[in-house]
Amino acid sequence: MKVSRLSKRRSEAHEALEHGRITKGGQALKPGYQVKAGDVIEIAYATRFVTVRILDVPLRMTPAVKPADLYEILEQRRDEPLEWI
Repeated sequence: MKVSRLSKRRSEAHEALEHGRITKGGQALKPGYQVKAGDVIEIAYATRFVTVRILDVPLRMTPAVKPADLYEILEQRRDEPLEWI
């Protein structure tokens, strides 16, 4: 998520996974889940939900990797701010 810029920091992505704010098919993902090309995931940010399809998962970050080429936004919606535990 950090490489694709869907999350600002790696620790932020890990926390979101631990609290069930990143789902695939309605099931919360665990921090060890290996994202694959073709996966459709939903990410719950503080005031919005974003559904994306993963197009590519690079092995490492290089200057040739363009974050916008790694995923496709399928849906975005705004909701009331979530209460984080």
